[in-house]
Amino acid sequence: MIRINAPQIGKEEIEVVTKVLESGILTTGLGKGPYVTKFEKSFADFVQAKYSIAVNSGTAALHAALMAVGVKNGDEVLLPSFTFTATAETVILCSAKPVFIDIDPETYCMDVSQIEKHVNEKTKAIIPVDLYGFPADLQPLREIADKHGIAIVEDAAQAHGALYKGKPVGFYADVACWSFYASKNMTTGEGGMVTTNNEEIADKVQSIRTHGEKEKYMSVRLGHNYRMPEIEAAIGLVQLKKLPKFLEKRRKNAKILTEKLEGIKGLKLPFETEEKKHSWYLYTVRLENVTRNKRDQIVRKLKENNIEAAVYYHTPIHTMPFYRKFCNYKLPETEKASEQVLSLPIHPGVSLDQISYIAEKFISLI
Repeated sequence: MIRINAPQIGKEEIEVVTKVLESGILTTGLGKGPYVTKFEKSFADFVQAKYSIAVNSGTAALHAALMAVGVKNGDEVLLPSFTFTATAETVILCSAKPVFIDIDPETYCMDVSQIEKHVNEKTKAIIPVDLYGFPADLQPLREIADKHGIAIVEDAAQAHGALYKGKPVGFYADVACWSFYASKNMTTGEGGMVTTNNEEIADKVQSIRTHGEKEKYMSVRLGHNYRMPEIEAAIGLVQLKKLPKFLEKRRKNAKILTEKLEGIKGLKLPFETEEKKHSWYLYTVRLENVTRNKRDQIVRKLKENNIEAAVYYHTPIHTMPFYRKFCNYKLPETEKASEQVLSLPIHPGVSLDQISYIAEKFISLI
């Protein structure tokens, strides 16, 4: 089976995990072990941020970041529905209300033109999502946020290596959140990171990740146990060194697959621009003239041919049973996209012969 995504783990990761186990330091009370500290510094350098705080998941990163910018009971947070559930889940964990915004059908990211009509005195933050690894419209979002005094908490969970106007995504945000889940462009198994240029936000996230402590057994705010273990940080250091080559292979596979699929009527392919450079976490195509059932049938047929195609996201958050109460209006572009998109494998483990096979089988089914 050609997996939709697969962690690229080698002997270097195995060796460094052994070193951690032999050291006897698996974690520390305030989450500042030697490997965590090194990983934070290296990742901050990679994304050109002043501060980087390692946590144990991308969800933890979002929750801690929202807490750090002051999202609380009675507040509202603007976000897309066409994303993974954690983006909305963490808003509710802060006792705030998620306000869902429709997407731009070209980019699948939040439609900036729809934002201001949802802004009111309760609006505390915006969560743009760099979906599939493609940057959201970050500068216009920054302008709206500054105009209304709103924080930007960027969900960059899928965007390791993505660039917006020559800068790593996260540059225009107050705080950015990253995931190192096993499927991501780089992994620590589980794990996440919060990055920011704001010292106050960084200090708050550092204490939130370890029960609100500034020092051991001295909590100054509400927190959680969001510490990253030393084993994960050690793997992250190795993966971060490999990330440029991973990104190069993803980009090459995406380019070749695009060359093989372009020109097919009714098939919309992913793209990038001079201003927005893709991380190619997912290669997502859109079948514009088929029903949801036909799309799902194609996905099943691809799997029968050992190609693990997948649909991200077939059920928008606002249509899920728990979240319906937060959205009493339609998101037509979100709902339409959920019926038409599917993603094909291009991760670094996919060979050029496999890219050709994927293209051949896909074309035969559409």
